[in-house]
Amino acid sequence: MGTEDRSPHDITEPLVSASPEEESVEFIPEWRHQITARGIITSILLGTLFCIITHKLNLTVGVIPSLNVAAGLLGFFFVKTWTGLLERFGVVSQPFTKQENTVIQTCVVACYGLAFSGGFGSYMLSMDQRTYELIGKDYAGNRAEDVKNPSLGWMIGFMFVVSFLGLFSLVALRKVMVIDYKLTYPSGTATALLINSFHTNTGAELAGKQVKCLGKYLSMSFLWSCFKWFFSGVSDSCGFDNFPTLGLAAFKNTFYFDFSPTYVGCGLICPHIVNCSVLLGAIISWGFLWPFISTKAGDWYPQDLESNDFKGLYGYKVFVAISLILGDGLYNLIKIIYITTKEIFNARSKRVSVPDITIPQTKESSKLQLEESLRTSTFTKDSIPSSLAFFGYSTLALISTFTIPLIFPQLKWYLILISYLLAPALAFCNSYGTGLTDWSLASTYGKIGLFVFSSIVGSNGGVIAGLAACGVMMSIVSTAADLMQDFKTGYLTLSSPKSMFVSQLIGTALGCVIAPLTFWMYWTAFDIGDPNGVYKAPYAVIYREMAILGIEGFSALPQHCLQICCGFFLSAILINFARDLTPKNISQYIPIPMAMAVPFYIGAYFAIDMFVGTVILFVWERVSKKEAEEYAGAVASGLICGDGIWTVPSAALSIFKVDPPICMYFKPASST
Repeated sequence: MGTEDRSPHDITEPLVSASPEEESVEFIPEWRHQITARGIITSILLGTLFCIITHKLNLTVGVIPSLNVAAGLLGFFFVKTWTGLLERFGVVSQPFTKQENTVIQTCVVACYGLAFSGGFGSYMLSMDQRTYELIGKDYAGNRAEDVKNPSLGWMIGFMFVVSFLGLFSLVALRKVMVIDYKLTYPSGTATALLINSFHTNTGAELAGKQVKCLGKYLSMSFLWSCFKWFFSGVSDSCGFDNFPTLGLAAFKNTFYFDFSPTYVGCGLICPHIVNCSVLLGAIISWGFLWPFISTKAGDWYPQDLESNDFKGLYGYKVFVAISLILGDGLYNLIKIIYITTKEIFNARSKRVSVPDITIPQTKESSKLQLEESLRTSTFTKDSIPSSLAFFGYSTLALISTFTIPLIFPQLKWYLILISYLLAPALAFCNSYGTGLTDWSLASTYGKIGLFVFSSIVGSNGGVIAGLAACGVMMSIVSTAADLMQDFKTGYLTLSSPKSMFVSQLIGTALGCVIAPLTFWMYWTAFDIGDPNGVYKAPYAVIYREMAILGIEGFSALPQHCLQICCGFFLSAILINFARDLTPKNISQYIPIPMAMAVPFYIGAYFAIDMFVGTVILFVWERVSKKEAEEYAGAVASGLICGDGIWTVPSAALSIFKVDPPICMYFKPASST
């Protein structure tokens, strides 16, 4: 969740400093040999694990940190362990190269990326009966006909018909984006640096230590989550998840530490400013705004309403969160379109106007030039025909245009066709912007599609049509940006673009099956969407309300809610404006509105957990910065993965109606 702008720049030093014996000409396997059976098996295992983790974060708080480091590290560990075992038994196996490592990384990220862009915690879940009832049967624009409950059949089918289009939409422009424009793609570059380092002598040694660290904290997290389960009872108010660590008064306003390894791990991974922004949002909303509005019960809204009635305080919580999200998204969309247009114009001007200048060659610059030449020749050698990209996109668009109306009759075929005609341009803007700023605005493009199509279709099916259109747009622009990130990683690790593209196809195909199946585990085992439970699915309500807003306008908002929302919408724009105008030494302390918005609806408890994580990292960096840089990601990944793995046996126990034996809860000492 980064917001800091970065300008594109060339790599001016070797990605990994090699020892003299490592400086010999590097063997680059043929693209077919970069994709292996062991790599695909590893991708399936890791893709399943990270889908489970992504769903858990999606269905609880909606904040998802990057798990790329964990994917690369665990991929390296699994294959190295496998080849090591085979060697002990005298079986010679294919050497594990950085190209194969890159393919595994790409496949895993493509797989678990669909757990997010597939909308299992947002637009897809917004269609279900629980979300419809939560908003209210008598709520204007919320119709019983606009309900479609999750089902494995239509979810897997929908994923297959929309998830591959983004891969074909921009594949023909890979050379333009990576080599000609020299876009940075910071996450892709960082991933390449990580993988390159694994395949040096010193890097492999550090990777081994990081894996041990990850395994240690994964075990601790798993055992702690298991221990917590025994005290969680059958009620939502039992256990360590409801521990009033800051007192009962603070607990009523959701200020407490709930001992969640996942959120502490998120705090270790996310930048300090993100964690502090989340905490600030929690303080503003649950510390001041909601207690103030609750005093207006009987004046601004009826007094005796249920806690999840949109005519009361619940309505303010949802719409204020929406206003912050939309304000932040709109500002960054306009900013990135401006930056993209400006950089494209500048790049073209440089190619036209800059004369050839011969720069004296030094030994170091000559070495860099040779590396650059090798990367470029490798990247352009195994070309992907433009005709394949055009044929693939056209065929898939045609199939999708006539298949989606069978799943969502409210979304007519001609509206889908219009989406696919516009999608490549939006995918290009998003991919270019991601290359410059490392921030994909896929969800923002999805929200635009949601508003536009819900308003076009209107009250007769506009909610479902808007949510389905959101899924189409979000899937295309998200997968296109991910593909370009992976091409950048492949370029820097000397991986063939063919192997990268095929691994993306394999990962996407796996994700179309694994993401719905792992979501179904949560759906059948837990009470998804309960506003008072663990799996609140906060964005389900928010996305459905956005669709209704696109149809009904602001007429259904509670009293003074529109004015408050306008204030927060403008505040989000002004805060972002201040972040961009002020010097970096000041802007680094200005909060991020998108991060502030999350606790407005969910609560403050996870903000406390993430802040604990950021405090641990801050102190660690002060004690030993080098150690923190090397091991913080491994510790965080272990905490998140361990808690995620426990979800599987926890779901199995829930499915078989095995309840925790103890309910630990707290009450004032004076009560009886």
